[in-house]
Amino acid sequence: MKTPQRIVCDVLIIGGGINGAGVARDAAGRGLSVVLCEKDDLASHTSSASTKLIHGGLRYLEHREFGLVRKSLTERETLLRCAPHLIAPLQFVLPHDAGQRPAWMIRAGLFLYDHLARRELLPASVAVALRHHVAGAPLKAQFTRGFIYADGWVDDARLVVANAMDAADNGARILTRTRCESAQREDGRWLAGLRTATGQRIDVSARSLVNAAGPWASDVLQSVVHQRARTSLRLTKGSHIVVRKLFDHPYAYLFQHPDKRIIFAIPYERDFTLIGTTDLDYRGNLDAVTIDASEVSYLCELTNRYVEKAIGPQDVIWSYSGVRPLVDASSSQHANASAVTRDYYLELDQIGAPLLSIFGGKITTFRVLAQEVVDMLCPLLAQSHAAWTATSCLPGGDLYGSVPSNRSVIEFNQYLQKKLRDFPWLDTLLIARYVRAYGTRIDRLLKGCISRADLGEEIAPTLFAVEVIYLMQNEWAQTAADILWRRSKLGLHLSPDTESKLSRWMQQQSFAEIGEG
Repeated sequence: MKTPQRIVCDVLIIGGGINGAGVARDAAGRGLSVVLCEKDDLASHTSSASTKLIHGGLRYLEHREFGLVRKSLTERETLLRCAPHLIAPLQFVLPHDAGQRPAWMIRAGLFLYDHLARRELLPASVAVALRHHVAGAPLKAQFTRGFIYADGWVDDARLVVANAMDAADNGARILTRTRCESAQREDGRWLAGLRTATGQRIDVSARSLVNAAGPWASDVLQSVVHQRARTSLRLTKGSHIVVRKLFDHPYAYLFQHPDKRIIFAIPYERDFTLIGTTDLDYRGNLDAVTIDASEVSYLCELTNRYVEKAIGPQDVIWSYSGVRPLVDASSSQHANASAVTRDYYLELDQIGAPLLSIFGGKITTFRVLAQEVVDMLCPLLAQSHAAWTATSCLPGGDLYGSVPSNRSVIEFNQYLQKKLRDFPWLDTLLIARYVRAYGTRIDRLLKGCISRADLGEEIAPTLFAVEVIYLMQNEWAQTAADILWRRSKLGLHLSPDTESKLSRWMQQQSFAEIGEG
């Protein structure tokens, strides 16, 4: 029997979603030794199943969550500067009709949304006559007026990977497809037993433990740590559908149902429209979350209430579902799922070696959540380094210098044009995809490439060997699905047999050529 590998560290993190990766990045950057284990791929569950928005949460104003909205709006600006390749400004059209709240009330809410936090990068909201605006063309004739406001769009899965990459650059060990089977306190430390997908045992001795398992947070406490959570989670399922694009302009839409629930219709991957989300209580298998026929019908019906070109289940090209772990205060146990807070709660147990569990949260507030987690841990680990992530670009985000700036957001297209000049032998759409996915790390991806032949085999249209090897070596991609659906969304654009073809290609590569990554 092979001798188990042994690792000693300051912080062991369970969970490779956005919160776990964010904590790993912050902690490693403050000089703490970090190990992160994730039982599947990075961002393989909730963190890749979002609506892809970095936003304040306009509808949270209705529930008077002004603190959460203010915090989210502040983070929206911070993240736009830190990751201008992964996060981009996006304007939303809110069509109005007589069945909704009065126009003056919506205008007042948008004014508050514009001014709850400092705003430098995004335009203020405005009223718009839809008959005379490009965003009015796809809508039914009855929608003659509306409002436009701004938020941010994000490549959620790549945001998780970028945090993990920065953590690794600062010395963290990122162990994907590695499950934490047990953890117990002993002599002032945590002794944890990890198991890789190949069956290898890894023993970790950590000074502290962070439970960032998202929907599994309570399960980790019960089955791994063997203690009961004091905080209750309410699990809700959110599902999205993707259809061929319903409009040919850069605006997104916010559609409101007469029952006051909302969905978004967002331009997606150039050729598609992303529609979502639903909000349903969930009690099923967390490893097998799928959309229901009723959810598809609901999303189609609400879209058809607004859009002239009707869609149905037969038009759905792709769908995805995720489970949100919401903090469930006793007063909200019987409330509609959409009314339950999206804020987070941090539960610190100091009876022995520190255990910090993360409950709830949303992708927009991951960075400040991680900062609070590490702020809580540092004094317990005799670490005094100050918070740093608000003033440091994520990998690839340093388009115009390593310090986050307005310029990187405002002049993203200028950076893209520069890369088009740097690589004139590459297709424009391919360069655009590379720049949006990798930012300045496009230069690492294409290091030594001076012609199309240098990209290696074209495994599938626009997917070259050089990119697949880069993802395997630098971004923990181990399967075709990792590459086609999380490191990229090429799965939407390529033929159905691409996944099996890419899988065979990856398996044929020798370990010596690919390396560990």
